[in-house]
Amino acid sequence: MGVLYNEITRNGLHYLDIIKYKNFGGKNMKKAKLISLMISCVMTASLVAGCGSSSSTSTSTKPVTDNKPVKITMVNTKGEIQTQLEDAAKAFTKANPKITLEIVPVPTGSSPFEKISAMYAAGNAPSLAMLDPGDIPKFKDKFLDLSSKKWVADASTGALDAAKIDGKSYGFPLAIEGYGFIYNKTVMTKAKIDPKTITTQDSLEAAFKKVKATGVSPIVISPMDWSLAGHLLPIAYTNQGKNSVGTQKYLADLKAGTANLSTNKSFNGLIKTFDLMKEYNLDKKAPLDKKYENNQQDIATGKVGFWFMGNWTWTQIKAIDKTGDYGFIPVPTSNNAADYGNTQITAGPSKFIAIDKTNNDENQQAAAEKFLEWLIYSPAGQDILVNKCNAIPAFKNITLTLADPLGKSIKSYIDSSKIIPTVPNLPADHWSVLGAEMQKYLAGKTNKEGLAKAIEAYWKSAQ
Repeated sequence: MGVLYNEITRNGLHYLDIIKYKNFGGKNMKKAKLISLMISCVMTASLVAGCGSSSSTSTSTKPVTDNKPVKITMVNTKGEIQTQLEDAAKAFTKANPKITLEIVPVPTGSSPFEKISAMYAAGNAPSLAMLDPGDIPKFKDKFLDLSSKKWVADASTGALDAAKIDGKSYGFPLAIEGYGFIYNKTVMTKAKIDPKTITTQDSLEAAFKKVKATGVSPIVISPMDWSLAGHLLPIAYTNQGKNSVGTQKYLADLKAGTANLSTNKSFNGLIKTFDLMKEYNLDKKAPLDKKYENNQQDIATGKVGFWFMGNWTWTQIKAIDKTGDYGFIPVPTSNNAADYGNTQITAGPSKFIAIDKTNNDENQQAAAEKFLEWLIYSPAGQDILVNKCNAIPAFKNITLTLADPLGKSIKSYIDSSKIIPTVPNLPADHWSVLGAEMQKYLAGKTNKEGLAKAIEAYWKSAQ
């Protein structure tokens, strides 16, 4: 009686099946030994390959190999904090000498979706990808499920919602950001304006006139597509109802072609305010000529009183004006102060960091997880996030006091429950396509009706 060894596969792992065989000896026995040796080698190699698979979807925290250096990369799509994140990478490596973190920059205004898509197409996906909320679902099959991570329980209420798919968390909220009219307090004081009293379109225009009377331009409009269509235009969506349900219903109506923007109160109100901004714009004669950096100079030097932008710009403003004071007011879109949106600021997590599971092996995934934990649980990470990046933390465990006035202003709206959630699922090309249409309107190359039709046509064809 002899034996034969047959390799079989169960649940992706390799085993040996032992088969009894009569009169199995002599030459046959030698042959069996050879076969057995070959199969054993195959089995061993298969087990090693299975353990080192780069496509693991485990969400448990795995220790980084102690005796092997690990290099990971993170694509940064927030150009204004590139230096700060590079400092974070150095500090993290100092605390974890076996891990090297490279921060890959993407210029401000570039599409995060296009950048990450190109990297996946080239087979060099980053370990950590910083994306807009609406882009997360498009890469779901390529990202780790992070639902079991420690920081999930410490996230602020609602901070994870925009990156959840089928109840699972696929993104780490970098920070909460808000936008509206930034005001230069020095200019307000000189013009004898109390920003808190600006709650209607009429009071906004009155403030513009007071600023103009002091010899200062009332406002500057940033002409970038990501500002016009990524932040300003969505106010027309978010003001459709007092929660995200109203927003999503209206976007669904736009997709279905049943919404009529020309008769919509929120859209018409926003455009009326935009017209007011255009009338008092510093760059009225050449509204598309200036860049983001020019606008930072305008507000920081007191050349203008107001600027529609978000708190992410504080680092650049501070570099110009180290002692000035600034704050936010919402964008009023009617003459009834009680109308939704006139006293609320739009805010929410604007960027999520996801971890790749296709091009990065388990050690790289574990190192990436460790960096995110270091960012919100270590004193050094928290300091960089809050004091260097000037971020409003999206985690309850971070209790550092915000130092920058713009972050403090947004935080005051959060604490007062005067927040309008951002739109989490705008199509990837929303700001480029409709940004171009908003630029045409800003430059006087189309009218309100033409803009409305362009927006409606876009949403009917949106994916």
